[in-house]
Amino acid sequence: MPRTIIEPQFTIEHLSILDSDGNLDSALDPRIPPDELQRLYRTMLLSRHFDERMLRLQRQGRIGTFAPIKGQEAAQLGSVATLRRTDWMVPSFRETASMLWRGWSMKKILLFFSGYLEGGRPEPDQRDLPICIPVATQLPHAVGLAYAAQYRGDDAVVMAYCGDGATSEGDFHEAMNFAGVWHVPIVFLCQNNQWAISIPLKKQTHSRTIAQKALAYGFPGLQVDGNDVLAVYAASREAVERARAGDGPTLIECVTYRLGVHTTSDDPTKYRSTEEVEAWERKDPLTRFLAYLQQRNLLEPGLEEAVDAEIARNVAAFETAGAPDPLGMFDHAYGNPPAALAAQRAEMAARLGRGPQPDPGPPPSPPMRGQRRSWPS
Repeated sequence: MPRTIIEPQFTIEHLSILDSDGNLDSALDPRIPPDELQRLYRTMLLSRHFDERMLRLQRQGRIGTFAPIKGQEAAQLGSVATLRRTDWMVPSFRETASMLWRGWSMKKILLFFSGYLEGGRPEPDQRDLPICIPVATQLPHAVGLAYAAQYRGDDAVVMAYCGDGATSEGDFHEAMNFAGVWHVPIVFLCQNNQWAISIPLKKQTHSRTIAQKALAYGFPGLQVDGNDVLAVYAASREAVERARAGDGPTLIECVTYRLGVHTTSDDPTKYRSTEEVEAWERKDPLTRFLAYLQQRNLLEPGLEEAVDAEIARNVAAFETAGAPDPLGMFDHAYGNPPAALAAQRAEMAARLGRGPQPDPGPPPSPPMRGQRRSWPS
C-alpha cells in the first residue's frame, strides 16, 4: 500500500524586531505607548540591579541560594506586560522580573530566599502562584487554572513560565497534551537560556527548536529573540489575545541566555566557555533596549539612582523583619483541620501565651507495688 501524507511539512517562525544595536524594524513595531516603554525599562533595570544585589547578599551569607535572572529580563517582562491583573501568572524559580512587574515586593522575595515561606504567599487579590522549585511541576497546575477559567466562563488567561530544561520533563509534555486536548486559555513561555544547569540544549533534544514541540499537541508554537523585549511583547500579546478569544494555547520559545550562574551553588566556568558568554553579552537585552529608548528620547533622568535607593529600602525592611508567626505552620494545610491538629495548634498558642493553658488531665495513678513510678515528660 502506498504511503499517504496526512500532515504537510510544518514551518516554525522566528520573530525579531530590535537588533543588538537597538535598531527597530518599523514594519513590526508593536506600538507600545511611551509610558509603557518607560515602565518596561525601569523594571528591567530594577530587576538587573536587584539581581546583582541579591547575589552580593547571598555571598555575604545574608540570604540563601537563589537563581539569578541576568540576561533574561526581556523574556520575562516582554511577556508578563501583556497580561491583565485578572490573568494568572505561574512562575518557575527564575521569574524575579515577572514577579516585580506583578507587584511582588523585593522584601517578600528576599524573605522567600531566606527560608521564610511567608515570602512565597501571594496577596489575597493576586492571581499569581508562588515560586516553584521542582522543575516543570507548575505546568500541570497552570493548565488546571486555565481549565477552571474556561469552565467558569472567566475570560482570564494563564501565562506559565519554564526553562529549556523543563521541556525534558514529563510534566511539561503532560501539561502541553492536556492544554491541547481541552483547548484551554494558556500561554507557555519557555525561556531557552541554552543550558539546563550544565546540560546544553543539544543534549536535551534533537528538535531544531523547542517551539515546534507545540505542533504535536495541536496548537501553535513560535520562536522569538528572547533578548528583544519588543519581539517578546508582540508575540505574547498575540498569544494572550488568541487565548482570551477562545482559540486555545500557544507555546513561545524565547531564545535567550543565562549570563550568570544557574543558581548561587553553581560554577558555570566548569562547563561553558568565556567566549560563549562574551558573545551573548553583546546581545544584552538591557543595552539593546537602552539604545532604542535613547533614540526616542524616552530615558528618565536619575533612574539608576532611584532604582538603587528603592532596592536599599527593601533590603533594610527585609533585614529588620521579625520572626514569622509560628502558628502559621498549622494554616492552609486542611480546609477542615482534624482534631489532632487543632489540639496541637491550641497547645502551641498556649505556649506562646496567646490562648488558654491546656488541661493537663488527671494526675497519674500511684504505682502498684513493685512497679517503678513514671511521670510524663
